[in-house]
Amino acid sequence: MHKLVIIDYSMGNLYSVRQAVAHVAPPQTEIMISADPEVIRQADRIIFPGQGAARDCMRELEQRGLTDVVLEVAKKKPFLGVCMGMQVLMTHSEENTGVDCLGLFAGDVVYFGDQQTERLKIPQMGWNQLWQTQAHPLWEGIADGARFYFVHSYYVEPDDKSLIAGECEYGLRYAAVLAQENVFAIQAHPEKSAQDGLRLLANFMGWCP
Repeated sequence: MHKLVIIDYSMGNLYSVRQAVAHVAPPQTEIMISADPEVIRQADRIIFPGQGAARDCMRELEQRGLTDVVLEVAKKKPFLGVCMGMQVLMTHSEENTGVDCLGLFAGDVVYFGDQQTERLKIPQMGWNQLWQTQAHPLWEGIADGARFYFVHSYYVEPDDKSLIAGECEYGLRYAAVLAQENVFAIQAHPEKSAQDGLRLLANFMGWCP
């Protein structure tokens, strides 16, 4: 039996993620939502969701004693970061006048409104095309330019551009997916992205990096 843990730090759309994963997971997969570091360590694969503000997310992770275990499993197990669960993997966020994040990837999280070449509504909320910039097993069966659902006002700027596995355009072209070894992190919400989102989650469940 395989065990998937969705990390609970009170900042994610946990039950929607669980429902979407349950729809595509192999039979007999145990799907758990947990804030227990030992349960997280024992998982075969991890989903790290999140929504809200960076400062709140980091505070919840620290208060629950989860910062170390998130970094630990992100270095060892198939790991999917979603939305804020992607952003807080970076070194620093501009949100809330500046927040130090987990630092798994060097780089910043920056505000859309300061960078756009045209005036667009912020947050970006709704469907947008996601362009694949490098091959990856999680893209299998998903067309380049497929539409995913986004809700965010900030985006990541990694120092190492080779990490970028997908991009979107919203007033500028920005990194929407980062991938390195066993980590795949996406700004969009696969659990809200219809068949392509479900396909990405199914690919994650079968991924053996």
